[in-house]
Amino acid sequence: MKMHPSELFLYYNPTHSIDKQARAYARSVAKYVNEINIEKEKITATGWRTILEKLNLRAKDLLNRAHPDYQNHIAGKTWDEEGWLNILARYPHLIRAPIAIKRDKAVLCIQPTEILKLN
Repeated sequence: MKMHPSELFLYYNPTHSIDKQARAYARSVAKYVNEINIEKEKITATGWRTILEKLNLRAKDLLNRAHPDYQNHIAGKTWDEEGWLNILARYPHLIRAPIAIKRDKAVLCIQPTEILKLN
């Protein structure tokens, strides 16, 4: 993923309040904010793999396990790495917090202020 040195990528869901707050903080961290609405813009399994590598997390670490869709479609089944990536691609609304990436740093913003770690 090629980006401007001061550009921040924010993967978010505009219907979640934490995501809205993270958007506001993003503008204080970077001059250029590339907002990616995960509900509208499809991210491929390969794209998710790149994001996970930057976060140093597993796909299932990003998911809201309390969400009804998780309980109905995912819980209780065995998934390999590719399966988890496909779950992220198919059910992006299950991501539990916005993801911010600036240069080689990435953070899962459980709290909106965690985006400040990218400064």
